[in-house]
Amino acid sequence: MAKKDEKNLNITIKNQEENKEMMIISLSSILSHLKKYFVIWLVFAIIAGVVATAFSGFKTLVAKPSITALVSFTYKGVEKGLDPAGRTFDVNSIKSPTVIEGALSSLDIDIENLDNIRKNISIDGIIPEDAVNRITAYKNIYETATSGNLAAAQAMLDVTYYPTTYKVHFNYGEAGLNRREGAEVLNTMLKEYRNFFYKQYGFNQSLGTAVPAVKYKNYDYAEQIDIFSDTLTTLEKYLKSLATDDTNLFRSNTTGFSFNDLYRAAQTVESIDLDRISSLITVNNVTKDKNASISYCNYRIENLERSSASLKERLKTIEDSIANYEKDTILIFGNGTDGNDTSYSQASEEYDKLINQRVSTSTELAETKQRIEFYKSRKTALSSNKSATKEMKENVETQLAELGDKINELVNTTELTAQEYYENVEFKNAYNILVPAESSAVASISAVIHNAIMPIAIIEALILVIYFAVSFIKALIYSNRKPAVAGGNDDDDDDDDDNDIEDVIEAVEEAAEDRSSENNKKKNKK
Repeated sequence: MAKKDEKNLNITIKNQEENKEMMIISLSSILSHLKKYFVIWLVFAIIAGVVATAFSGFKTLVAKPSITALVSFTYKGVEKGLDPAGRTFDVNSIKSPTVIEGALSSLDIDIENLDNIRKNISIDGIIPEDAVNRITAYKNIYETATSGNLAAAQAMLDVTYYPTTYKVHFNYGEAGLNRREGAEVLNTMLKEYRNFFYKQYGFNQSLGTAVPAVKYKNYDYAEQIDIFSDTLTTLEKYLKSLATDDTNLFRSNTTGFSFNDLYRAAQTVESIDLDRISSLITVNNVTKDKNASISYCNYRIENLERSSASLKERLKTIEDSIANYEKDTILIFGNGTDGNDTSYSQASEEYDKLINQRVSTSTELAETKQRIEFYKSRKTALSSNKSATKEMKENVETQLAELGDKINELVNTTELTAQEYYENVEFKNAYNILVPAESSAVASISAVIHNAIMPIAIIEALILVIYFAVSFIKALIYSNRKPAVAGGNDDDDDDDDDNDIEDVIEAVEEAAEDRSSENNKKKNKK
């Protein structure tokens, strides 16, 4: 029993000696100090936040950061970097002088500010993150493809991404405007661009002004026929193109016509009205100057014959290219026993383009030959027939005037129908202002807050780190000083330990004596 007690006592003493060499970290002490300095930290955090916000707000308002609007394009071909006409799309047309001038005029702002405003507008395309990752992955494949599938890797690399959404920035401060004026100018400019977009890519305005722009009455009668014929040909091609692209069978609410209706109307005017007047002029030799008309026919014949020769050469070149074109070959391997492999050729995109060129060139050549024959017959008629009477000329003039009015009406109807089609169908969502520029007080406050977030976050994080560090250090110092204060000096501790040991030894000896006396009593009884 004594040995067991002594063993426990020695372990206790050893643990106490080890504790004197350890550094004590008290969680309760840390929490206590965090609570103690919480108010101080809170005050400093609030003051730092207010100061950072005020400084950022002052800096933002003085610097006049640019305002931003968001626009998008969703027409066919924009994903390939093309405009609706099939040409390379230039997004900088948003800030073209025509657009800015229209915006300034509607806001009654001096046009002299145009150049200053234009140079302070910048446009950035937005590329989605998944597109960036895809392009990067393809580039890595291309760089690692050193053999075997290099052609396939090059094809994969051809994944140039063209943005469909753009940010339009306007540095209104540099342009000499305040935020409200800057937002008005930018938003009005973006709205004005909608009209510019429709006019540029919608109805062919040169067609609409073809007849009025040319004073056909100043020309000879036969030449007037040519002017009307060219106008109707252009109109028919335009309407045919619209009818082909229109998959919704559009019918205008304004005019009540579809593009097929207008196309047939133009064909009717050309085949009936125009041909009737043309034959009347040719048969009756109606002309203002016979010799001048013959000279005109000779010029047209010579010019068309040169065009015909050029078209023949072009057609021959295209046909030679098609004959010598090496199509893409695909080889299908056999089963490995008979050695019979199969291969076949497939047409590529370039081959298809050559076929289309041959068709269009052949059509143009045929039309040119027909016009040559037409002018030759007219020249023959002018050379053989007598000049027309005054009554015949007046009749032809009247019919030509009526024909001119009819063509003008047809062109105007086409313009209205096409404009409604482009605005409500084809280009309904082609151009959209997703987020306009903001000029309100809320927007200004939002800009201040946005610019102040990062500085405030950094300052508050720094103060929080200092708060925790101070609390931890104070708690560490306090926890390692506390035992010395509570337990007294080391000598007193040693004396207490000795007294405790002596007490234990005396208690053990007394217990042993009592046990020995009990045993002696039992022996005496026996």
